[in-house]
Amino acid sequence: MRKDIYLRDVVTLELDVDRCTGCGRCAEVCPHAVFEINERKAVIIDRDACMECGACARNCPVQAIEVRPGVGCAHALLTSSLKGTEPCCGPSEDGKQASCCG
Repeated sequence: MRKDIYLRDVVTLELDVDRCTGCGRCAEVCPHAVFEINERKAVIIDRDACMECGACARNCPVQAIEVRPGVGCAHALLTSSLKGTEPCCGPSEDGKQASCCG
């Protein structure tokens, strides 16, 4: 099965491992297998596959996950559109700040 990748390093997904109880709900509800349970804790295994739907955060019984649905990709796309550049976030391949960021 092909795995969708959205924009690299723009997702707003955050996991508080200290709060996580390892219940596995995030891994169960995530449509893109962003999480897995490892040593009784959730682990983000593919952050860039997150589509920011918010299912993980809504189903976490201990509020260990935070995500602002749609914000990361939308922000990068809008910024790139306004600046006339390619969507990105973070350093470019040469290690310098990419032109569409900041």
